[in-house]
Amino acid sequence: MIKKLAFILLFLCVIAVAGFMWAQQQVNYYLHSPRVTETQLFTLQDGSYFSHLGPQLVEQGLLDNTTWWKVVSKLKPELTKIKSGTYQLPQGASLADILIILNSGREYEYKITFVEGSTYKDWLAVFTSAENLMPLDMPEQGTLDAQEKEILAKLDSPYQKLEGLLFPETYHYTVGMSSFSIVKKAYLHQQAILNKLWAERDKNLPYKTPYEALIMASIIEKESGLANDRDKISSVFVNRLRIGMRLQTDPTVIYGMGERYNGRIRSKDLRENTPYNTYTINGLPPTPIAMPSEEALYAALHPAQTKYLYFVSKGDGTSYFSKSLKEHNNAVNKYIRGK
Repeated sequence: MIKKLAFILLFLCVIAVAGFMWAQQQVNYYLHSPRVTETQLFTLQDGSYFSHLGPQLVEQGLLDNTTWWKVVSKLKPELTKIKSGTYQLPQGASLADILIILNSGREYEYKITFVEGSTYKDWLAVFTSAENLMPLDMPEQGTLDAQEKEILAKLDSPYQKLEGLLFPETYHYTVGMSSFSIVKKAYLHQQAILNKLWAERDKNLPYKTPYEALIMASIIEKESGLANDRDKISSVFVNRLRIGMRLQTDPTVIYGMGERYNGRIRSKDLRENTPYNTYTINGLPPTPIAMPSEEALYAALHPAQTKYLYFVSKGDGTSYFSKSLKEHNNAVNKYIRGK
């Protein structure tokens, strides 16, 4: 009788061990078999619990069933602390990989790029087309000018326009982030760079404030087809300011024309009185005309030591620099008129 009872207990133990091993094998397969056929984004909504996640994975084709879902929560409690957000799931990821990603809180980051020399209106267009990025708030007045003033107020900025104040580069954001958060980051970055470079500037420059240097940098940015020419272009404009000569730079004319510019500047445009037409005004325009790069800011504050007063594009991205009007006119005939 005792032997029979011992045999039964042994048999039950074997069955139990076998059952446990089978369950362990099934859970391991459930956790570690590949689930993601191609890299994709997965969004876990606010307020989602671990119990909600299983059915969502099944619904989106990332899990066959929820048979072992509760077992997973018991065996792997450290993987149940999921965080809401949008995540990137790589191709070949298993359920365990998915859970590790959802527990990490490292959301997928989108990219948004603003190029050097772009304008505030260009930035608005980029914001409008950006995926999953909250737009800039439009005030009750409903105009872009009112929106710009409201943004400047939020930034506690003393300036009247955002032009030039935002640093052009690639920024990262997560789903639901506001466009203003990127504007603020770009503004603070540009201010930090400007303040640093202003403190290290060359002596005896014709700028009274860092903002004037920013204005000059924006002009250099729009005029420079080649990075190596920036300091020489800067020297031309600095030399002109020093002797009271007008800057006479086309990008300022174009900026002053606004929406009327159609790709061509006519003689009457050069004579038109706008606050930005440096053919008719003395000194710098009232604000920057674009978002300058750090390199353009550096060139504005460290111009080359030259006697150049003129330059003209050679048509290959480089410029020809001249000290006299006669030399400049000859260069214009050669490179622009083809004479």
